[in-house]
Amino acid sequence: MLPKPLLHRKSRIGEALRPVHPCPPTIAPTARMKLHASVTAGLMTITAYDAGYVAVNGRRLTRSFLLTPRSLTEDWSATSIDTLSPENIAAIVALESPIVLLGTGARQRFPSVTLLRPLIERRIGVEIMDTHAACRTYNILMGEGRDVAAALIIE
Repeated sequence: MLPKPLLHRKSRIGEALRPVHPCPPTIAPTARMKLHASVTAGLMTITAYDAGYVAVNGRRLTRSFLLTPRSLTEDWSATSIDTLSPENIAAIVALESPIVLLGTGARQRFPSVTLLRPLIERRIGVEIMDTHAACRTYNILMGEGRDVAAALIIE
């Protein structure tokens, strides 16, 4: 014969025993389960994006920008991957982040290696992807507490 399920437990230290149902009630469809602690309070988070804009902490940005968890540099002068210049790369280097996500607009396009050389020489990891993928990746890495920067081109 199988043992009986636990029918009583203490709800708090010092309280009397109370009956426990062997099968807990089902979770309501509106209930949300939190799987990890949030470390994003007070940090710059991408809250939305669509064609032509990215929202940071609820603020809609329609021009290219640089983002780290603690800073936002608006109106970064790169308007497309074709107009990316050494000055734009210097602005990324100045962020001093070990990981840079370069969002290249609506689709993934690769800049020349010579243009990326200042990042490579400083051993800064550069991941190149479309801007929406860079937004998602930034939030994941930032949520993990990683030191990450996003250079996002909005076309």
